[in-house]
Amino acid sequence: MDDKEALAYLDGARWFGAEPSLRRIQQLLAALGDPQKKLKFVHIAGTNGKGSCAAMLASVLRAAGCRTGLYTSPYLYRFSERMQVNGEEITPDALSRCVAAVRDKAEKMGEHPTEFELITATAMLWFVEEACDIVVLEAGLGGRFDATNVIESPECAVIMNIGLDHTRILGDTLEAIAAEKAGILKPGAPCVAYEQSGSVLDVIRRRCDELSCSLTVPHFDALEVEFDSLEGQVFSYCGDQYALSLLGAHQRRNAAVVIETARVLASRGWNIDQGALEHGLYAASWPGRFEVCADEPYFIVDGGHNPQCAEAVCESLVHYFPDTRRVLLLGVLRDKDYAGMAAILDRAADEYVCTAPESPRALPPEALADVLKGFGKPVTVCSSIADAVFTARELAGSEGMVCAAGSVYLAGSVRYQLGLY
Repeated sequence: MDDKEALAYLDGARWFGAEPSLRRIQQLLAALGDPQKKLKFVHIAGTNGKGSCAAMLASVLRAAGCRTGLYTSPYLYRFSERMQVNGEEITPDALSRCVAAVRDKAEKMGEHPTEFELITATAMLWFVEEACDIVVLEAGLGGRFDATNVIESPECAVIMNIGLDHTRILGDTLEAIAAEKAGILKPGAPCVAYEQSGSVLDVIRRRCDELSCSLTVPHFDALEVEFDSLEGQVFSYCGDQYALSLLGAHQRRNAAVVIETARVLASRGWNIDQGALEHGLYAASWPGRFEVCADEPYFIVDGGHNPQCAEAVCESLVHYFPDTRRVLLLGVLRDKDYAGMAAILDRAADEYVCTAPESPRALPPEALADVLKGFGKPVTVCSSIADAVFTARELAGSEGMVCAAGSVYLAGSVRYQLGLY
């Protein structure tokens, strides 16, 4: 099996449709010798910000001298982005070898694992091969029945901002979704939770009480901005100063969660001092999240795909480009709340370009254009992402700017068109 055959095998498995359960991933990993039991984890769930949190925390742990695995989803452009060790993506040879081992066991199971279960098992094998000291593990969907929840008690569980997404699977209220995300909590394992609405935190707090988990919630009112521009930002939290290359007020809040998580880990014996914390945050990179990808005109790429993400993009556009003509290049999936996203993003838009992300779930750009025309601003439809990038830059001109948003699948393709791969 080569890497192309490995990817084709993973892609051939169903993603959704199977009964929500940990049964399949438990059986698969048991057949593989339970590699997850040989690893230590920080487990991260939530609707928004969990990828940024994972990237920052992995950077902090690397700065502290830990051999650190990172498991995230989805990827922007390359499958290998979703599993890394010390910032290096899995190699084609390692991917082929680990997938072949997973396939050998999976094909003998009565109920075939889903794609995400196969990928998770592959990652666990590789992280053991790479002798990781700790793995920062991002849940894929939900928490309670997510394949990543096969792990035993983590060093710390982290629950990020909760929003309305995947409501048909997770529930149609913030509280119901929070309960699913809180399913990653394990008896006695500490939890750090993003500061958010009282009813959501109440759900998490009750679950922590039931399982005797300590709960830490960062205080966002302790964040003070000292410098904030397109070059990066400097802020203080509880009296200590930090620098970030990641942009936006939401990333300062995500960083506060990381700071508190690092302190919890330090209290459990992990050697994370203030210098490692500061250096790790400064060095953290997470492409496709309000990322400045070009200038003349400025071109921002963001993979946000729900109304909460749209709020963060809108806030950042108005903050960083207050007097600039803003052209929004949008592409969305048809099963997302694209009308809700559009209504929010319109507050920061002067003109639109529509295209379709590279996904079978993509909404036709003509359908998105019909929604956007209701705001009374110019809308151009492009049949390809390459044409959309060219058109948006032309419409912005040297004095304007472009922001591509609406889908991770769009973000990766736009970054490719801008020469970032």
